[in-house]
Amino acid sequence: MAAGVKHDYHLVNPSPWPLVGSIAATVMAMGGVMWMKGLFGQPQHTSWLFFAGLAGVLFTMIGWWSDVTKEANAGDHTPVVSIGLRYGMVLFIASEVMFFVAWFWIFFEMALFHGNRTHAPIEEVATAWANWPPKGVETVPAFQLPLVNTLTLLLSGTTVTWAHHALQVGDRKSAKIGLLLTVLLGMMFTAIQAYEYHHILEHKYFFGGEGQENSGLYGSSFFMATGFHGFHVLVGTIFLIVCLIRLMGKGMTPKQHFGFEAAAWYWHFVDVVWLFLFAFIYVIFGAHGGH
Repeated sequence: MAAGVKHDYHLVNPSPWPLVGSIAATVMAMGGVMWMKGLFGQPQHTSWLFFAGLAGVLFTMIGWWSDVTKEANAGDHTPVVSIGLRYGMVLFIASEVMFFVAWFWIFFEMALFHGNRTHAPIEEVATAWANWPPKGVETVPAFQLPLVNTLTLLLSGTTVTWAHHALQVGDRKSAKIGLLLTVLLGMMFTAIQAYEYHHILEHKYFFGGEGQENSGLYGSSFFMATGFHGFHVLVGTIFLIVCLIRLMGKGMTPKQHFGFEAAAWYWHFVDVVWLFLFAFIYVIFGAHGGH
């Protein structure tokens, strides 16, 4: 901590990362739009802008988080600062909860109230919304790969809790083993979901055929909800890998390990969201395809 400081707060030194990160995120967003929509009819020539922005974002993440770690090691994270960090993580997870509420909302709106659209004066619209899932859509069997992924995430929740408890009592060896198992289970979840998506697309589960255009709504809501969750699993896995690397070094102590604690909170959030996805999208509203 800097000499002469007489308070419990940490006054952050001037940092380039907010500006660099904002520029990189803007470039990545613009590059993503140009890549998907094309620029002058040449979409294949604009992907480099997206990847340049992505590289900038990753560079910002590494640099910024490294600075925060150095601040912690220097003693700048006083009890008051630690409380602020915890509040920040709680608010971040709360914002993520509302993010997923949006995807659940649209799925429930279509699943619960599709019958209201059958009163439409246009016959094609009324016929299309007579069933949910839409007629012709083959849903994913809930008690096959989705159930395996559910058990995988539930098990990972126990291993990350074990690792956290081990670190709290100073058992670094058990903490490393528990954290490594959590990372491997996270990778396993991602691999299974990638295979599931490949199977869905290969066998055209969500393509209802001619005259069933609204079948795309089911596929869109399914992929947005489960896909964004899969992205969060990927982010959480990277989060835990960074914690494992720090733990294998000299980082983190029984009294100072908020980085690991935040990663564990995030991972439990990912677990809970998946339980809701599995229960509602796969089981309750996806048990019977609209054949």
